[in-house]
Amino acid sequence: MPESRNAGLFARAQRSIPGGVNSPVRAFRAVGGTPRFIERAQGAYLWDADGKRYIDYIGSWGPMILGHGHPAVLEAVHKAVADGLSFGAPTEREIELAETILQLVPSAEQVRLVSSGTEAAMSALRLARGATGRSKIVKFEGCYHGHADALLVKAGSGLATFGHPTSAGVPPEVVRDTLVLPYNDVAALETTFDLHGPGIACVMIEPIAGNMNFVRAGVPFMQRLRELCTRHGALLVFDEVMTGFRVALGGAQSLYAAAIPGFAPDLSVFGKVIGGGMPLAAFAGPRSVMEQLAPLGPVYQAGTLSGNPVATACGLATLREIRKPGFFDALARTTRTLTDGLLCAAHEAGVPMAGDCEGGMFGFFFAAKLPHDYPGVMATDQQRFNRFFHAMLDHGIYLAPALYEAGFVSAAHTPADLEATLGAARGALEA
Repeated sequence: MPESRNAGLFARAQRSIPGGVNSPVRAFRAVGGTPRFIERAQGAYLWDADGKRYIDYIGSWGPMILGHGHPAVLEAVHKAVADGLSFGAPTEREIELAETILQLVPSAEQVRLVSSGTEAAMSALRLARGATGRSKIVKFEGCYHGHADALLVKAGSGLATFGHPTSAGVPPEVVRDTLVLPYNDVAALETTFDLHGPGIACVMIEPIAGNMNFVRAGVPFMQRLRELCTRHGALLVFDEVMTGFRVALGGAQSLYAAAIPGFAPDLSVFGKVIGGGMPLAAFAGPRSVMEQLAPLGPVYQAGTLSGNPVATACGLATLREIRKPGFFDALARTTRTLTDGLLCAAHEAGVPMAGDCEGGMFGFFFAAKLPHDYPGVMATDQQRFNRFFHAMLDHGIYLAPALYEAGFVSAAHTPADLEATLGAARGALEA
């Protein structure tokens, strides 16, 4: 049997790239085995270096909401490339993309474009501190906001204590003002604001956490969080890098606004879908806060490739397509059909499984009930997930190679794709 090109490329990559990958989850360390090196993609499919086709439920970790190679997106990108790759100067397209984002996000009045979700979250954090004149920040265990030093933090030893770095190279003093709380825990919120309220600049949260698989913040928890931030003068920062324009046209915040009268975050962080697969992200908020940014205000932020003309063309074309009537209704039906089908297959096989979905984002756990926080996710059956992942991969179904990652459905997934996926799942669950 000829040697797999994937295996050969992985061996080669490890000689020149740390771990053989440029983002850790791609190394398959969580599930074992050899990562697939992708050569091309089209619609709902990927092809690896061995020529094998997979039905793709990663979608570049969320951006490919239209599927790969959508004609309108490719046309916009090809035209932009012909006009120039980068100018380091303003373009009209930046304005158009900013205006489009603001039309879809009523909580925001101004937006700043950047190049990555990490950069956007880091900048929103600096802005929140600069606008409030405070230092302390609150985040939640299991939420990931990129690899900025102050956000790479695990919980302290007691409730409402300051956190500890989760990465080498992050000095303890850098995270001394970061508080890490349990997700969906109202009592912990109230205790923290009682102890530290006057010093809290912001609370940053993934409204639907996509880095502990798929775990959503409960409505009562979110309502209390909004009340406490308002009462104590802290900014509520929604990290919608994953959920923005993915779970609904107005992002996850539109779902909470429908459930909680008058609800809105103070700052929002976006990425992935707004770039359509190109490196592009943004943070947005009310004019009074955003005008604290340079060149108008004292909070410095800059980027050579911010508002890149090719990336903005890609993002604009994507947003135009997902704004079409019925797009999200159809996407949500597809995602729900997949999620319900997986749960049904597990039930028939006598395998405990719980799952949830919203818009084009989904998750499932080998557990009797849905977890609502990080310890709950950690208590699910990881070994069964790993076996399931590899069985699905063998059948040409490309799921996230880690229990802790959400999945993504695109408009390109067809009923035949879902049927093939669920057929493979039935076999994988019975094995």
